Amino acid sequence: MTPYITYAVFAFLLGAVVGSFLNVCICRMPSEESVVSPPSHCPKCDYRIRWYDNIPIVSYLLLGGKCRSCGAPISLQYPLVELLNGLLSLALFFKFFPRPLFEEGAPVQFLFTGLFYFSVLFVFCSALVVVTFIDLEHQIIPDRITLPGIVLGFIVSFFIPQLGWLNSLIGIVAGGGSLLLIAWIYQVVAKKDGMGGGDVKLLAMMGAFLGWKPILFIIFVSSLLGSVIGITLMLIRKKDSTLAIPFGPFLAGAAVLYVFYGRRIINWYMTMGS
Repeated sequence: MTPYITYAVFAFLLGAVVGSFLNVCICRMPSEESVVSPPSHCPKCDYRIRWYDNIPIVSYLLLGGKCRSCGAPISLQYPLVELLNGLLSLALFFKFFPRPLFEEGAPVQFLFTGLFYFSVLFVFCSALVVVTFIDLEHQIIPDRITLPGIVLGFIVSFFIPQLGWLNSLIGIVAGGGSLLLIAWIYQVVAKKDGMGGGDVKLLAMMGAFLGWKPILFIIFVSSLLGSVIGITLMLIRKKDSTLAIPFGPFLAGAAVLYVFYGRRIINWYMTMGS
């Protein structure tokens, strides 16, 4: 393999390995358990999972999706999270280390800058993976993800000239404030709560990492996706408008879309009528 392909494979493996830890967070955070101890174990028989049974994606396939000790089925969520995080890591590698520049001998400063941006957005996207799967199953977004995320996003903004601390700060206020306003309007009109505080903190975290300008894009795209999927599910399940659908995954999906294609989409939209 060429050096570029080798690094790309490493980026995928890094994401998959971290994805294995994300699975621990997804399973334990809703119940306020420690994500460090005890070590990974089967939730049914408490069998301590050995390292060779904890290889991302591969172990699931070799075990046939079952616990080695008791034969209990292992949720498909585990390899799915590992694969998803691996693909996100790979996509970030391609974004910040384009092959032509990499193979033509890019300056050391370019490589270090790319590594820094890769690391920041890798943490951001990994947090969104955790939020998505927890919200889908439990309809909660843990403060243990969003509150430290807001602080971290604001801190790294001091080291990203394109972002800047003021842009990040406005993003935090605009992100959280806009959803608070929407939630208040919905409560006044519908006479019931329609959005949790977790969504507000999540969008504030997105504003911290991305700044205030992407907030409108994220709200619009997530609302569009949520409306289409929500209406479709209600028609399929023949439920009324009281069907509860977590909004966090749509916010996360819109944020990831912005990270990779947001500016292209906005430029395409702005030039569509010209």
